[in-house]
This record gives sequence, C-alpha cells and structure tokens, in this order.
Amino acid sequence: MDLNRYQDPSTIQRVLHAGRTIAIVGLSNNELRASYFVGYYLKRHGYRVIPVNPRETTILGETSYPSLLDVPVPVDIVNVFRAPNALPAIAREAVAIGAGTLWCQFGVINAEGGRIAEDGGATVVMDRCLKIEHARYLGRMHWLGFNTQRITSVRTGLQ
Repeated sequence: MDLNRYQDPSTIQRVLHAGRTIAIVGLSNNELRASYFVGYYLKRHGYRVIPVNPRETTILGETSYPSLLDVPVPVDIVNVFRAPNALPAIAREAVAIGAGTLWCQFGVINAEGGRIAEDGGATVVMDRCLKIEHARYLGRMHWLGFNTQRITSVRTGLQ
C-alpha cells in the first residue's frame, strides 16, 4: 500500500486550517495515553474535541459518545486511535455522518478503511499524528507539545 497518497503536506495543511470540530475515536481518559495528550493539545489550540469512547461518559470535560453515529453535531475531522482492523467500520460511520476527513494516527493503516472513506467523499490522512502535524505547520512544536513563546540559549542554573 502506497501511503504517500494519504500524507500529502498541502492536504494536511488544508485539513488543519479548515477543520474546527474533531471527533476522536478511541480517546482515553488516561492522562498517560497518547490519545488523551492529543485531545488535550487540540482543545488548548482552539479545536472542539468530541470524545468517542463507549466506556466513558466524559473525557477532557466533554461528553463522550459510544459511536460517531451518536455525535449530535457536525464533525469536520474524525481522528482514529483504534486498531487498524477497526478502521473499515469507523470509515463507514464517518461517511454516514458526513465528516470531511478521516485522520488515522500512527500505525492505523487499513486500505479498505481508506477506500471506504474516499468513496464516501472524505479526505483521508493515514499514518500521521494530528498533533505533530498541527505543531509542524502552525509553528507550535515544543518538546512538551506546547509553545512556551520563550527562545533562549541560556541554561538556567549555569553561570
């Protein structure tokens, strides 16, 4: 499978600038999980984050829904933190709710899921992290994931 077609920089930038509401499928309530950190980062940077996790009622202070079909508002981006074999079903739900983009995190690679979303009119980004791409293109890359707005070569405590 050629992933380059799902990793076009101009497509990624367009999605990041156009999308405002992101449903995160598989968002965990565990602060140590990558999905939690990505959701926290996206909320901090002005996106509306909608958790989709049937095992939780609230995550990041937002109501969590059992599936994409239960989300009561329009969704621009569906961000997937699930196993690759779950992607075809998630892609079908993303198409059913009219999501503009199906974004699959690192390692979430499934050709059938990508094809279902594309056939349904959605843009597909695969094997890329939404948080990393946001930081790369919008200039907010920092080792903690946040822009400290402080640039210095001075090491504190060293004289």
